Parts: sequence; structure tokens; C-alpha cells
Amino acid sequence: MAKTYSAKKADIVIRLSEFEMPPMQDVLIVGRKAPIGPEAARRMVDILSPEQYEIIKLNHPVIEAIVIRKTLLNLLEQEKLIEAIMEEGGKIANDQIIIKAQINITLEVSKSIEL
Repeated sequence: MAKTYSAKKADIVIRLSEFEMPPMQDVLIVGRKAPIGPEAARRMVDILSPEQYEIIKLNHPVIEAIVIRKTLLNLLEQEKLIEAIMEEGGKIANDQIIIKAQINITLEVSKSIEL
């Protein structure tokens, strides 16, 4: 008599994203000759959200720094996140501008488990 083998399987998809609290934006891109510098921008956002932002200084001809929400850096590697921000923000930035940006990061995990 031949053995019969039966297996059950379920796919699980989990989507995780950061809970956002208005009115703060996630990122400020600060030009080298902007009316306020990156430290002043951080002080400004610290009034509404103390210790929630980090300044990342850049070696870029037009952009001096990015002020970014720290929780975003917990979700994605800093280098990859800055690269994505600069790829799009760098296209419209100039040395006298401050650009605010909202970033939604969704992590998707898919696993199969045997039942």
C-alpha cells in the first residue's frame, strides 16, 4: 500500500508603515544659501516634535543638509533613504530653497508556513 502525503500551506502578507502625526513633514531639504540653515530648521521642528529629527549634512554643490524624521531611519538604511530623497528632491532643489517632503515607507513581508 502506497503512503499518501498531504500538506497544507498558507501565505501571509504583512504591510507595515509608520504612523504619522500632523503637522510635521518627514524631511526638509535645505539649500546651501537658504534663508535658514539646517540647525535653525531642526530647532524649528524641535519646538513641535522634540528630538524627533536628525540633521544629515551632505557633500553636494546645491544642498547643504537634509533634516529627517529619525523613525524613517529605523525603517530604511540611511544611505538608501538619502539616495532616494536626493534622486527626486535634487531635481527641483536649488541653493536658496527649503523643500519639505512627506515620505511613506511600507515594508512588505511575505512568508509561507506549513499547516
